[in-house]
Amino acid sequence: MPPSSSSDPLQAYPAVSAEAPVNPQKDRKGLNRVWHALGYSVAGLRAGWQETAFRQEAIASLALVPAAVWLGRSWVETVLLAGSVILVMIIELLNTGIETAIDRIGPEWHDLSKRAKDMGSAAVLLSLLLCTGTWALALFQRFFT
Repeated sequence: MPPSSSSDPLQAYPAVSAEAPVNPQKDRKGLNRVWHALGYSVAGLRAGWQETAFRQEAIASLALVPAAVWLGRSWVETVLLAGSVILVMIIELLNTGIETAIDRIGPEWHDLSKRAKDMGSAAVLLSLLLCTGTWALALFQRFFT
């Protein structure tokens, strides 16, 4: 920490003041906050659309979510089928966020960066296995029992 003659540690960093928050977005309240959060979410979906894996999963969901309504025999089955598809997309977005943050740090290879990326990839794999298993069991029940 740079030396400061004042007892207030914030005075050592002129860009930070006690009156203004570091991130002005944090001061938003109520519907203004919700409105801006929605904008950030839409921007995140647009950014995700630039990723091939997310785009493929989103296109598959256009067929699978309506198929879940047809295949599910109750609202619980329908939610599990559609939810497993949406879960894959959620995990893919989180994995992309991890990869993007790691790539921002730097292009050099590092054990911890590799580990973080591998764990994100494993999460996507597990969500895909869960989705595939859920759909396989539902199809089996529908057509073979």
